[in-house]
Amino acid sequence: MPEGEEAAQRLAQSRAALAQAGAAPEENQARPVTAESANGLVSVTLGVEGRVELINVEPKAFKEGSDFIAEHVLLAVNDALDQRAAMVGTEEPVLDLEAVDQSIAEIQDASLARFGAMSASITQVMGKLGSAGRGV
Repeated sequence: MPEGEEAAQRLAQSRAALAQAGAAPEENQARPVTAESANGLVSVTLGVEGRVELINVEPKAFKEGSDFIAEHVLLAVNDALDQRAAMVGTEEPVLDLEAVDQSIAEIQDASLARFGAMSASITQVMGKLGSAGRGV
């Protein structure tokens, strides 16, 4: 297989894998997270975007006072944040797979056109070299 065709085939396979990854739900995709503290008297839920969605304090916790509630809300929030960080696996922004695929498609189209032009030039030069060797 010519080198240009092989490169095009590998690039097409990579793009297909990228498209599949973008279409399928990822293992590390964020989901809502709930964490509890004070034996379940305080719970905090983070939404998929990582913001606090719900804080729940059971009535029994109010007997312990505001310092108790504040401490356990803090513990539950930090636990939920830790769980979410472990779930998504990184603090880096999530890659826009569609934009990456579009960029790769543009690169592929441009490179295939260049490979074609280079191949035609090489064929033309080789033809001239062949005819010069025959004494034309």
